[in-house]
Amino acid sequence: MFTRFIIIFLIFISNGAAEEISGLPKIIDGDTIHINNYKFRLEGIDAPEMRQQCQKESLKVSSIIGFTFYKDYSCGKVSKEKLISKIRGSKIKCIFTTKDKYKRYIATCYKEKINLNQWMVRNGYAIAYRRYSKKYVPDEDFAKEKKLGLWQGKFISPEKWRKLN
Repeated sequence: MFTRFIIIFLIFISNGAAEEISGLPKIIDGDTIHINNYKFRLEGIDAPEMRQQCQKESLKVSSIIGFTFYKDYSCGKVSKEKLISKIRGSKIKCIFTTKDKYKRYIATCYKEKINLNQWMVRNGYAIAYRRYSKKYVPDEDFAKEKKLGLWQGKFISPEKWRKLN
């Protein structure tokens, strides 16, 4: 009897209906948002950490010599600032079905009809989090091809940076 209950419960959770929360967000970083007492992790993307440094081109010496100088910048702070400026004090809605190990809701968030997860990746302020989803890989490819955001220079993936720091 108890085993049957557990199986039914697991089926219910895996088929759980999506829930939606709307409100004015507090932006924690490029992939984490709080609305009221809800903590959201933007699904399928990974943004640089707040203390993460990346490099962007500062000087390119002729294509014959082929040497480029890079300058460090706070890509985690830039990622957060770009998300803040995109939302610009507007209400957003986040749709979620599950939580991660840190008890954050895994969500796709929208400002009106704009998928903010997708916007962050497509503009190069986050990368597709391939470990969990391939949904935003075409958007990452677009940003990489156009050299947008992170793709203007050098960086290590946020996941690798977290492991090293």
